[in-house]
Parts: sequence; C-alpha cells; structure tokens
Amino acid sequence: MHKKLIVGLQNQTLKLFSLAAGLCLQFNQSSAQDTLSLYNGAVPNYRHGQLAPLPGKLSPGLIYRVTTPSLDIYLPEKGMANGTGILICPGGSYKVLTYAGEGVAIAKAFARKGVTAFVLKYRLPHDSLMVNKTIGPLQDAQRAIKLIRENAAKWQLDSHKVGVIGFSAGGHLASTLATHYRQPVIENRNQTSLRPDFLILVYPVISMQDSLTHADSRRNLLGSQPPADLIKLYSNELQVDANTPPTYLTHAGDDHLVDVDNSIVFYEKLRHQHVAAEMHLYPKGGHGFIFAKADWMTPLFEWMKNGKWLK
Repeated sequence: MHKKLIVGLQNQTLKLFSLAAGLCLQFNQSSAQDTLSLYNGAVPNYRHGQLAPLPGKLSPGLIYRVTTPSLDIYLPEKGMANGTGILICPGGSYKVLTYAGEGVAIAKAFARKGVTAFVLKYRLPHDSLMVNKTIGPLQDAQRAIKLIRENAAKWQLDSHKVGVIGFSAGGHLASTLATHYRQPVIENRNQTSLRPDFLILVYPVISMQDSLTHADSRRNLLGSQPPADLIKLYSNELQVDANTPPTYLTHAGDDHLVDVDNSIVFYEKLRHQHVAAEMHLYPKGGHGFIFAKADWMTPLFEWMKNGKWLK
C-alpha cells in the first residue's frame, strides 16, 4: 500500500478513536471505583532519560505517557459479580493508549455483565525510559495478572476465571501475555500463574513478521531494525501451543491498518493445536469498527456464557 495512503488511514483512525474516546468521556463520565499501582517500590526496567515533548494538541481520551503503571478497577453492582475478572489492554500502536474508548467503555460493559474489569495503564515502550523497551509492556501485563490472581478474594474473584482482552497493539500485548506466560519477565517468587484463563482479541496486531505486522507497532516495540530472533519471538502466531488459552477473535475484513490475516493466522495456529477458538469477521468496518458497531459484544458475551465465564 502506498505510504501516503497508510499515513492517511492512520490519521483517520486516530481521529475516529479520539472522537469516540471524547464522546465516551463527555456523555458517560464515571471514574473507576479504585486504582491500584502495579509496583509498590521502584518500577523494574526503568531508567531516567530525556523525554520528548508531548504533542501540542492532546486528544481527549488518549494517554500519551505512562511512567507509573496501574490498574483502574471497575466493579459490578452489588450482588451482580459472577467471579470472573478481565484485564483490559487498550491499543494505540504502542505509542498512545486509546484509554477511554478501548478501556473505560469496555470495562463498564463488562461490569454491567457481572465481570470485574481491570483497565491496564501499561508503559509505552521507549528507549529513554526503559533499559529494555521490548519487555516493558509485558512486564506490566504479567504484573497485573499476578496482582489480580493474588488478590482474587478481595474482589470476590475465582482465580481460575481471569482473562484478558486486547485491542490492536493491545491485542499484541494480550496475545503475548497468553503465549509467553512460561517466561516471566517479572519477579514471581510465589510462582503465581501468569497464564490468562481466556483470551479475547479485537482487531489485534499478532505478528511482527514483514508480511503481516503493523509497521508502527513493531517499530515502537522492537525498534527500527529488529533482529530476526526478536521478530520471531514476538510473532505470537509462532508461539501458540496446546496450552494457549481458549480464544475469541474479531476483526473486519476491510481493515487496512492491521490486516485481518493477523487474526486468521492466529486462529489457524490455535485450530491446529486443538485450542478452542471462535472468530467473528465482519466484511466492513475497518480498524476500530467497535466505535460504530454497537452490538459487537453480543456474540462475545455468548461465547463467554458457553465458556462458563458469564452467567
């Protein structure tokens, strides 16, 4: 695809995300019931560096920098909690977090169904802030699921019913969490399971390979010229095995930003490993179709009911 067209599509998608995020904040304002810092002391893998200035015009609902990663917690109404918890990873090309539209709004939708939702403010990979930027987001995701499991009783959760959902680059992070859980990049003396019990991927970046990847997400996470072994490691379709969590995928066929083949290839790898997987593809909608398709979660909730994660 022509470079100018790609840039135009990226800008158009960012505007759509910003508008949806702004509307979400304006018309559905409500704060989380609690916020939990991921790290009590020093943030691992942190370095003091020179930060680039933020954009002159900041879009509402987007987060541009995270130095103190945390969880915003959305609880179901009293008497509605069903014991399931979900970690939410917003997207944004590993450059920003589409926090309102792919975080807050999603958390509220799950909470209305009795699911306790945790929106992850994960660090955006940056050489100035991290010793090794390639593991920074994964450290935060692993730390988050560890904290959720270890505090399950506090939130009345079943520690065996904790899943993760990710959007776009957040889908890459979620699928990395689901396929790299045997290789902790955090301290885990308690040997708490870092494996999600279920995985939901929404127009996800899956691969770092040239033929599939979203170039901006790869560059922001792995650098401009990543070595072949790093590309392979973070191409999560290559990391699927028989113990990868049951997975739900959804994507639009006309997504010109993150090719639908990311979802299709991941689904095929799951199928060949006999992992339970369900995929819903929409012919049209483009990247970020959830902002225009109000009922997109209906089949997702049905899938969760069938998996006993929803009543």
